[in-house]
Amino acid sequence: MIISKTPMRMSFVGGGSDLASFYHKHGGAVVSTAIDKYMYITVNRKFDSGIRASYAQTEEVEAAHQVKHPLIRAGLGLVGIEGGIEIASMADIPSKGTGLGSSSSFTVGLLHALYGFKNHYVSNEQLASEACHIEIDICGDPIGKQDQYAAAYGGLNYIRFHPDDSVSVDPIICDGKTLQNLQDHILVFFTGRSRGAGEILAEQTKKSKDDKRVQKTLVRMVALAEDLKRELEHDNLAAFGEILHENWELKKTLVEGISDSELDDWYETGRRAGALGGKLLGAGRGGFMMFFAPPERHAAIAHALPGLREIKFGFDANGSQIIFYRP
Repeated sequence: MIISKTPMRMSFVGGGSDLASFYHKHGGAVVSTAIDKYMYITVNRKFDSGIRASYAQTEEVEAAHQVKHPLIRAGLGLVGIEGGIEIASMADIPSKGTGLGSSSSFTVGLLHALYGFKNHYVSNEQLASEACHIEIDICGDPIGKQDQYAAAYGGLNYIRFHPDDSVSVDPIICDGKTLQNLQDHILVFFTGRSRGAGEILAEQTKKSKDDKRVQKTLVRMVALAEDLKRELEHDNLAAFGEILHENWELKKTLVEGISDSELDDWYETGRRAGALGGKLLGAGRGGFMMFFAPPERHAAIAHALPGLREIKFGFDANGSQIIFYRP
């Protein structure tokens, strides 16, 4: 039996610049952190030559190409496993439409467990790049690359997306007290709304390639990612909320549907209660809303948003791991 544990992520600034339609021309960058909400994938040798896959539903098939789940089918094909395996998944957070990159955490964790099943070591870079290949190239999802790299590497990173399709993951080096202070300033609420990102991201992909206004907006968001990296490396959180706020105001203008009147009202309510900045995590429409605020204002913000559920979390420094290995 092999069990992988893969973190989800929280993206602060620059989301959307990781789409190939943009970074092929301009280069992209995000600042994000992995968080201590995880996707767990268990694989075990099956007593016969078939495949059993358990996720929101259960499949029992004779061969890999018969698996309906596209990520599992593609992962088995890429690693070269034809059968004789059981696969099961579970997550700390609902695994669809939450804006925490759970789909990519699933793909990275699946690959890690499947390679472990074959007794093969695999690097963080290989996990991330092959997860991108599965999701974007094989399955055709209109997504970017930041989630896969955040899940594979873990930590607080400045991630750059180069025009030649290469990716650089630069850990943000700051004092431990700064990192703890950052965690202490962040609070996250579940909106109760889940959404599929595909429609928004497909429209954003089109506009980031052809629309000069959208391109200019994303260029500014990339610059904000660089600004945030520099502030953190100088152990300065004073500008964090302001940068976060500007990024969110810019992101909302990329395409219609990223936000709406209800989401805007929640965000402004949080700001009036003491938040210095924030954003909706993920592509838009629902999922989790994050605020940056002095810790002494957290109770007031939570009180002002009684319809939203606060979620406690911490940062993850390790990335995807094999936590149980008994081949």
